[in-house]
Parts: sequence; structure tokens; C-alpha cells
Amino acid sequence: MKKTLRLWLSQYRSPKRRQSRSPYRSAVIVLIISCLVVNQSFAQQGNVPSTTAARTVMFAMLGDDSHDTNASSSLPESASAFQQREVSGTVTDVNRNPLPGVSIMVKGTTVGSLTDINGRYSLRISSDAQTLVFSFVGMTTQEIPITASNNYDVTLAEDIVALADVVVIGYGSVSKKELTSAVSSINSDNFLSVPSVNPVMQIAGKVAGVSIINTAAADPNSSTNIQVRGVSSRTAGIEPLVVINGIPGGNLQNINENDIESISILKDGAASSIYGTRGSNGVILVTTKKGVADGQFRASYNGYVSFDVVKREINVLTPEQWRDHPDRGNDFGSNTDWFGELTKTGVTQNHTLQFSGGDPRNNYRATIDVRDATGIDIRSTRQSVGARFSLNHIAANELYQVGLNVAPRVINSDNADYSVFWQALSLNPTMPIMNPDDPSLFYEPTTWEAINPVELLKLEKNKTETRYLDWDGTFRLNLLPLLAPGSIHNLNTSVTVAQQINDNNNYWFRPSTSTQAIKVGRKGQASQSRGNSQQKSLEWLVNYSTKLGEHNIKALGGYSYQYFMNTSLSIENSDFTTDMFEWNNMDDGSYNSASVGRLGQATGKQDSKLIAFFGRLSYDYKGKYLATASLRYEGSSKFGANHKWGYFPAVSFGWMLSEESFMQNIGWINELKLRGDYGITGNQNFSNYNSLATMGATGSTTQTPFRGQYYLGWAPNRNPNPNLRWELGKNWNIGVDFALINNRISGSITYFNRTQQDLLGNYEVSVPPNIVNTSFVNVGTMRNTGFETEINFNPVRTNDFTYNIGLIVSTQNNRFINFSNDLYAGQTFYWQSGFPAPGSPGSVQGIEEGTRIGTFFTYPYAGVDELGNWLIKGVDGEVKSITEGKDIDKVAVGNGLPKLMLSINHSFKYKNFDLTLFLRGNFGYQVYNIHEFYWGLQSAAANLNVLDFTFTKNKHIVQGMNEHNSYFVQDADFLKLDVATLGYTIKPKTKWLGDLRLYFTGRNLLLLTGYNGVDPDIFPVNGLEPGVPSGKKSYYPATRQYLFGLRVNF
Repeated sequence: MKKTLRLWLSQYRSPKRRQSRSPYRSAVIVLIISCLVVNQSFAQQGNVPSTTAARTVMFAMLGDDSHDTNASSSLPESASAFQQREVSGTVTDVNRNPLPGVSIMVKGTTVGSLTDINGRYSLRISSDAQTLVFSFVGMTTQEIPITASNNYDVTLAEDIVALADVVVIGYGSVSKKELTSAVSSINSDNFLSVPSVNPVMQIAGKVAGVSIINTAAADPNSSTNIQVRGVSSRTAGIEPLVVINGIPGGNLQNINENDIESISILKDGAASSIYGTRGSNGVILVTTKKGVADGQFRASYNGYVSFDVVKREINVLTPEQWRDHPDRGNDFGSNTDWFGELTKTGVTQNHTLQFSGGDPRNNYRATIDVRDATGIDIRSTRQSVGARFSLNHIAANELYQVGLNVAPRVINSDNADYSVFWQALSLNPTMPIMNPDDPSLFYEPTTWEAINPVELLKLEKNKTETRYLDWDGTFRLNLLPLLAPGSIHNLNTSVTVAQQINDNNNYWFRPSTSTQAIKVGRKGQASQSRGNSQQKSLEWLVNYSTKLGEHNIKALGGYSYQYFMNTSLSIENSDFTTDMFEWNNMDDGSYNSASVGRLGQATGKQDSKLIAFFGRLSYDYKGKYLATASLRYEGSSKFGANHKWGYFPAVSFGWMLSEESFMQNIGWINELKLRGDYGITGNQNFSNYNSLATMGATGSTTQTPFRGQYYLGWAPNRNPNPNLRWELGKNWNIGVDFALINNRISGSITYFNRTQQDLLGNYEVSVPPNIVNTSFVNVGTMRNTGFETEINFNPVRTNDFTYNIGLIVSTQNNRFINFSNDLYAGQTFYWQSGFPAPGSPGSVQGIEEGTRIGTFFTYPYAGVDELGNWLIKGVDGEVKSITEGKDIDKVAVGNGLPKLMLSINHSFKYKNFDLTLFLRGNFGYQVYNIHEFYWGLQSAAANLNVLDFTFTKNKHIVQGMNEHNSYFVQDADFLKLDVATLGYTIKPKTKWLGDLRLYFTGRNLLLLTGYNGVDPDIFPVNGLEPGVPSGKKSYYPATRQYLFGLRVNF
């Protein structure tokens, strides 16, 4: 039987076929699996011992006689003349974990073996065999010379190039060589070691064209803002769509960074158009890790403790300096450092336990994490407990597979109040904290707009309770080639159902002893608000692929359904009989019942649906000429009756120049690919019911009197718009991908052009025929262009030492083209948000047709007059007093949007040591020095403190309080050592520990800038008002962060 089988196989073992065996690998794998069944059958029949039977049948099918226990009787006489011996050993990974399924081959022959579940192998080799080749998917192949020894233990390292070769895209994955659009992918091994509630902060600055910022990083409850290739809308949302494990609308706050395998960012229209009306702002794809499938149980611990130390970058007058300037105000006799009273060192602890195990058919992964963080202010905290469970099962015949993911999380927070820091800058430093006449009460500042910030943080309570529950389940059916062995076609289909449930409860309480409650005559004040949001999803996919000679074809078809629902409830009351119950006894308050018609409560509910059909076709010829086309047909309940559905097509092309014959003699070019694409995307990130004529309550928490009765009145509040539709993005890109000099230099350069049409906004309309005087309509166009460069350089690559340099450079030119169309006439210029009192400063930024976003429009500074009042330069060139200035004199004097964003990553590895130095900078932009504007002038209101340079640097400015001009528009170019990490890995010689890594991270360690205010990162560079703090006067101080971490693999 064996001899017959060998003869049958020998017909297909021509030299040409032995050189390229890949077409038969799938068949061989199926045959090997069959051997396991035959093995058991033979053993039960008693023909041969089971182990011998399995080896005999398996290697007979592979055409190899060296593993036949009776091989000598069936070998040709010439072959049997060679003396044979048996070699054996164990194959492990770098953590000394056994690797099952590793291929061991005698080089130049078909003699080979596979490691078992314990990583052990054995095989018989001839006396003239010279080299053993060890190979495994995702590992670096090793060649071991054969000596007199019969034992060869081998350790295989991960092949970083091979692992990084696969890029996750929308509804699938491709190799980098197949990629024809602008997609950046970062493996978890390349994440920055920085603590954040949003794991995307760990790739901040590491992707060209993607701006990830947190202007209050030391606040444990702060949010991260993400922007891909600039601003894409005026009134709709501008943040990218998040997709976690294939489910659109993912929640980044409910995922532990240790669970992430990779993050891909779809930046252009061709890549993101597959997501239709949610693709214009880019798409972030997060793929989580799965359970190990090597039959081993794995456990790991990852933990760190970090310390945030406040950077005191701006200083006000000390009590002694205040007394040196009696004109500033009264001396109350105290010595109070208001900033120091409000701040402390923030401490964060994060602990993660992970368990994983299973085999190729059944595996699991479980993560439990605990986080406890305090901010640098004396109130903010965050406690979080979360988990993620993953189960995967593959049928014995591989016909189907099932996957399940569940991720619950509970978060309890005490929230910061950013206004206390500008209060700390403003307050008289001689005022006390506690009332001298009644030390049980806090002191009440009498200065205009002043509150006691210490009292606010210590007495008032502001809490949030958040509950997340995300789950998804996938059933996949593998139809071909399993049901038609030998077929050249691959066909599978999968269905995924998912649900996300988010509960947010907010609580606020001000006790009766608060000076603020006493000031407004209230005996305690409290409020509660509860919100629930749910998302239900269904994704059905069909994947097909085949290879016809040198032609490779892949096709995808799918259906997507999502339902969104949000409910809310809020209640407020005051004048409680006791402070004991805080917000837990709202009906005890008498404030609402004291006035007829006062309700103090509100409820709400909104929902929407999204349905889509989509497909994608990919083709390549010899891996040289590449093309992809996709189409999504999508409808949303948000759109008007005349535009419920829309088409979103995309095409992309690639030319692998390095595969052409005329490039083969250029040895220093390993890979060179040209690519280009065009795609149409949409943006429907706006609230529900905007296309409908809706009614609104005349008061959300009060009733309206009418003829002696009280009613909750209703009235029309929105004009219908049956033509309301998505904002339309037209995107095209051209780029080049390359690998040079033995792959030591690799990267990509891309030029992008995105035109966003049908921008949404509120425009004035006549009444009648309309119900109200504004309508929400599609009007206006904006364009964003720029270059993106990503380069990796490996100058040193030895066994003991490696050095890698990563360079990221991106530019942006983001501007509005027009604000009008044939139906609606807009202005050519719009002011952005104004600045708060004192005074009436107005706005300093505007958006204008043809002008870059972020432009500062104000009076050009021209010095001061003899009385110390502002002088400006008018539009006609005349120098005049600022009081004589007109709007026409306000011109463009700077811009808050960086022209260039850059980051440089240096990674070193020497034996067990590793070092990362990550530098980041923004160039070619200005910020508005808000602190100097409000607190840097002698004209500040009496009894308000000022910055310490007010009487030095700004001594010449005596008059003119809070008047905008270019004096406060200041260059903010910077380069900083953003992250530095030093680690050491210990590999103890014990079976209980795989490895142990200790590491230290410093963040924001060094800043090089000409700006003399706070850290420039306090100023946002995203959105429509870059260069101006979103809270204007309010801010959260920057810090230096020091982190000590430990990772242990068991």
C-alpha cells in the first residue's frame, strides 16, 4: 500500500514542482490532518503502533521514505546503501515556550519532520546530509549545520518583517505588497509606553497625517481628540470612525492596550469609502489579540505606576511682590499660593492579568485590568475595573468556526474643574483660604467673578459612574475548497452580531455651607443626570478568492445593519433639609415645589438606523499590476426623504515597479511600488431628526402659565428639509512605497487631496413660508491637501545590537472654498467663538473663503502711545489708537494650524536592554497667548493678580484691558523629547517564568521652543480653532511624567 502510494505521488514530483510547492500546501495540510484519523484507525486495528502508523502514512503522502519504520525494504538498492542515523531535539520561541508544527527539513531534499505539541521532533537523515532548515509561520527561518551530534535544540525568533507584512483594512486584510491605498498600520510592539485611558495615545505622532492630542493629559478623566488629515466639516463631527474587531462604532475607552494586536488607520477615500457615510474623517481599525493555539497555558502580568509632576510654567505675583505694588489692590494679610493649594503629584496605578490557552481548534484569552488614578488637582480621580474574554472554536473538519468576545467595564470618577486654574492665576495672593471670622467656613473672595477654588474642589462633589458592556459573536462557514477538495476556489461566509451598552450617571452636589450656595440663597444644591446609549449591529460577509495561473482575484460582498438608541433623564433641586444625603434624596429639596410649574426634570429619547450593501473586487497579475474597486450603497434614517440612500464608489491601482524585468539589475532597490486612488466618502455625524419638522418644549425644566394653569408648552422648532444628506468627500491620492538597500530603508510618500462638499450648516431663511428663521442645510465646500512621509531606517542590525530610526513628516493646507450655493447665500467670512469677560474682547479667529483654517484676524500691533495705550496699524498703513480701529483693520496676522508636523523615533536594542527616544514637534504656526492677554497687563481689574513679568516685559503697556491685537499672537514652534523608555529583559532559568521586563518611561522631559508661555501642547491643533484653548481662560496644567513598569510572562 505504501509503495503504491509513493509511486502515485512520484508522478507529481518533477523537479519543477519541487521548487514551487506552494500550490499543494493546502492539500498537504488536509492530508496531514487525515493522517491523524488514519493513525487512530490503524492503532485500533492493531496493524502497527499508533505513533509509527501516523508517521508512516504522513510521510508516505509527502513522498519521504526516511520516516518509514520499514523503509529499507522498500528503498531502491542504491538508496539503501547510505548509512542513516536519527537526530532529534526541541524547538522553542525566545520565551522558551515549545513550538508545535515547526517544519524541519534536510536542505536540498524532501526529508523532513514536524514538531509535536511539546516542540519535540526526530527524523532519520543520511550520512551526506549537511544542513537542517527550521521554519515556522511568523518566525525567522534558521539553517543549522549538521555535525556529529544527534541532538539539535533550536530557538526561533519572530520574523518582524513577516508579521508586519499583513495589514488590516476594511472588512479584511491584505499583504503590504497588495496595498494600493493610504493605510498605516502599527503593531502593538511599536506602541509608546504611555499611560492613557485611550490606547490610541500610544501611537500619537507615529502615523503621518493623524493628529492625536490630549490638551489635559494629566487629568485622569480627560478625553483624546483624533483628527485624520485635518478638519473635514464645519458643523458635523470630525473624529474618525472606530472599528473594533470588524464592528463599526467601537468604544476606545473600553479596551485595554495589552489586548490590542494592531491598529490600522484608513486615511484616504479608496480605503475608507467601504464605510460609506462614516468614512470621510478616516477610519481606525483595532484588532485585538486571540488565544494561543499551541496547547500551552499562558499567563502574563503587566503593571506600572506613574507620577505626574506639575510643570509650573507661568508665575503670578507672590504675596511679597503683590505688596510691592500696592496699586494692585488690598493686602488681606495672608500668604496664599493658590496654585500650590490646588495641585499635587498625580499618581496612576494600572495592573493587568492575562490568561490564554488552547489548541488550534479551541482557544481562549481572558484579561482583567484594574486602574486607579489621581489627577494633579486635589479632586479628580478615576477607578476602573475591566475585562475582556475571547473564545474561538474551529470544527474538526474546519467547516465552520465560532468566535465570541465580551468586554465589561466599570468606571467611577471624581471630575476636575478646569476653571479653578485661571482662578488661581487671578486671585489676590494675600487673601486667606478659610474665613478668619469663622474658620469652619471657606473665605469668600469679593473680587469680580472670583470664587474660592479650594472650596470648590473640596466641598463640591462632581462624580460620574460609567458602565460599558460590549459583546460580539461571529459564525464563519468555510465552503471551499473544503467541500470540493482540489478546488482552486476559496469561499467563506460569516455573520457577526454585536451590541454595545453604555450607561453614564452624573452627580453634582453643593452643600449649604458653600459660600457660593449662601451667595445665591440656597440651602444646598444637587443634580443628577442619567444617560443610556445602545448600538446593535449585524455584519454579513462573503469572501471569495482564486488563482488562475498568474492572475489573483479576491471578491468581498456584505450587508450591514446598525441601530442606535439614546435615552436621557435629568433632575435638579435645591434647599434640602440636610446635606447628609447629597443627591440621593432629591424630593427632599423644596426649591422646585416652592414655585408652581417648576419641574426641575427632563427626559429624552432618540434613535436612528443605518443599512448598507457593499462589495469589493481586487485583482493582481503576477503581484505586479494591482487594482481594487469597491462600492457601498448606504441609507440612513438621518437623511431627508429625497436622499435616504447614497452610493460611495472607490478605485485604486498599484504598479510594483520592482517586479519589472528592467528593474532586476538594480540591486539596491528591494521593493518599489507606485499607487494611486480615488474614492467618495460621506459624513453623517450630526444629530437625529434634522430633516424633519419637529416640536420642542418651551422649557425643559419649567412650565408656562396660561389662564391660571401651568403647561409644558410645545412649539415648532425646526424647518423640514427633505433634501438633507451626507457631507460628500471626494478624495484622491498618489504615492510611492519603497524598500531599499537590503530592506534597511523602507517607507512611503503620499500626496493627498480631499474636497468636502455639501457642508452642513444653519442658514437664515425667510419666515414665512418657513416656520423658523434658520434651516439646517447642505451648503459650502472645503479642501485639504498635503504630503505624508513615513520612513524607517535600520542602520545597525546584528545579533546583539539593533538600531532603528523612524521618521514621520506631514503637512496640511486646510481651507474653505465657499459658504454658498445656488439656493442659500452665506457670508464670505464668519467669526469663530468669542472670548469671555472681563471686557468684551470678541473673537480673534475666523473662517474665510480661500483662507487656511486657524487664521488669526486682529489688529496689527504697532506699539503704545505716551500714555501706554495700544497702537495699531490700520489697513491703510496708518498707525492709530486701538480705540479707533474698525473691523476692516483686522487682518490675518498668524495661524494656529501647524504647517508641518514631525516625529522622530530612535529605538535601540543591545542584548537584554532596550531604549526608545521619541521626539515630536510642530512647526510653522502661532498660538494666542491667552494667559498674557488676561493676566499679563497692568490694566487688569483691581484686586486681580497678574503675571510676574507684567511690570518688566510688559511695563510699557499701561492701558487697554483685554483688547485683541497681534501682540498676543506668538510663534509656538517646538520640538520635545516626548517619550523616553529604558527597559531590561530578564530570562530566568526556570520553567515557571518565560521572561521578566523592567522598564522606566519619562514623558515630556525636554522642550525646545521660543514660546514663553505654557507648554504649547496645552493649545489644540485640531478642530476649527487651532491655537486657542477650547475653554479660553480655563486650562489644565502640563506635567512631566515618570513611569515604572513591569511585565512578566509565566
